[in-house]
Amino acid sequence: MSNTAINTANPLDVFWFIPVSGDGAYLGTEKGHRPAEFSYLKQIAQAADRLGFKGVLIPTGQGCDDPFITASALAAHTERLKFLVALRPGVASPTFVARQAAALDRISNGRYLVNVVTGGNPRELAGDGIFLPHDERYAHTAEFLSVYNRLLRGETVDLDGRYIKVKGARLDFPPVQEPSPPVWFGGSSDPAIDVAAQYVDTYLTWGEPLADVKAKLDAVRARAKAHGRTVKFGLRIHLIVRDTEEEAWAQADKLIRHLPDEAIEAAQKKFASESDSIGQKRMSALHQGGRRDNLVIAPNLWAGIGLVRGGAGTALVGDPDTVATRLREYQALGIETIIASGYPHLEEAYQTAELLFPKLGIGQEPRVRHATAPGEFGASGTGLRVSAS
Repeated sequence: MSNTAINTANPLDVFWFIPVSGDGAYLGTEKGHRPAEFSYLKQIAQAADRLGFKGVLIPTGQGCDDPFITASALAAHTERLKFLVALRPGVASPTFVARQAAALDRISNGRYLVNVVTGGNPRELAGDGIFLPHDERYAHTAEFLSVYNRLLRGETVDLDGRYIKVKGARLDFPPVQEPSPPVWFGGSSDPAIDVAAQYVDTYLTWGEPLADVKAKLDAVRARAKAHGRTVKFGLRIHLIVRDTEEEAWAQADKLIRHLPDEAIEAAQKKFASESDSIGQKRMSALHQGGRRDNLVIAPNLWAGIGLVRGGAGTALVGDPDTVATRLREYQALGIETIIASGYPHLEEAYQTAELLFPKLGIGQEPRVRHATAPGEFGASGTGLRVSAS
């Protein structure tokens, strides 16, 4: 176990995840599956709000309930939580989406953020009416953001682009946040880095070994500097935190305990045949296309989730001090925000906040004190409180 110095002057922001595709305690099986019912998603959002998470990511895609509608509903049941809402360019005009964004920002009193997802599965994209090849999708994203960003800053926009044409586009009802709600974005290809350098506020990367993350962040920095801009950075990763290293690794093993080899083979074949995402190829390479025997790819970095899950497929596993140390190593590269998740998301929100937040210098919001019954949770019948060091 390592000793982690608490950095209260520069704490990381930690977001959580809303599983609009469903949830559960085991990967690759229906055992213990929890459907994405709104009542359950509300429990997760309210727990994250209460525990001190800065916000939540709500993903998009064919297998996800709509993130804008979900965020709008959850905003009414939370107080401080920000909503990082995934948006796929091409499914609607930038003017229409900007109106949605401004409305959600007003409804939530300035708690809306957007995560632009260009998309890496041509088969799924075709179902949304998007038939552009990989590099052209990013060219389209650039035009989309050039209109979307300007509208939310209060400009009237004309664009006669290759993919998008608008004339006299404007918003009559502005957002709360000024100059506009921040734009988040991820992508590992060269065209994606170009988009990040020119149009986004925070660039997201998945949890890869430190050297790989550093190289990617350095490339984005250099490209942004060439455009006279600076970009913030975030890390999308899973967390498995327990009191001891042994307990944490046992939990990681438990997560894939019921995962059949056939499910891994099917998932990896699907990723290889249907996805043209460079980021997905990098994730699959970490576990060599589905091998179970070498999943620890860097200190405390485990690739087991990527055996069957597309996108973010790695987790930091360990005791609170060790996981905090690993996160500080990413922070030293320039990461300011961690977008975390864990299975199942309700219980793991508590595990993460209660075990890890004190090590990161993240304090929960002060609440009204509530008495504890004598004899329970450290309160003895003599009126003395007993705490474990």
